Amino acid sequence: MMPLREQTRRKPAMLVAGAAVLAALALAAPASAQQRDPAYAAARANGQVGEGADGYLGFPVPPSPEIRHLAEDINIKRRALYADKAEAQKATIDDYAFTAGCLAIKRTALGEKYEGPDGKWYTRTGAPPLVDSRCPTVAPAQ
Repeated sequence: MMPLREQTRRKPAMLVAGAAVLAALALAAPASAQQRDPAYAAARANGQVGEGADGYLGFPVPPSPEIRHLAEDINIKRRALYADKAEAQKATIDDYAFTAGCLAIKRTALGEKYEGPDGKWYTRTGAPPLVDSRCPTVAPAQ
């Protein structure tokens, strides 16, 4: 077990790293939104795929083989991006993906599906989405 003094010293470093991850993700978000495949956009709009709490696309309803393939392809690309960004930020892929998931859920549009912290799927309304209490609260740069 890590001594309390060591844990206290690491906490600010983790917050700084988290803020850096948020900034990197905020810059990457507009580019990925512009490149959205029409089939993917339709699947999101129809509630066939949604943003998972883990940073990857998930399935609120059982997917067709085509939708599954589409989402899996996007998730493979996301994992590769997360790996590169995590290495640059000296974070784990899972931590980076989790933070990306928090931000992606916060960016969902009205009517889109997202996974809540309880593992259930929700439809985005005008209210803020339900997010894990571990999600960063720092607002991304505009």
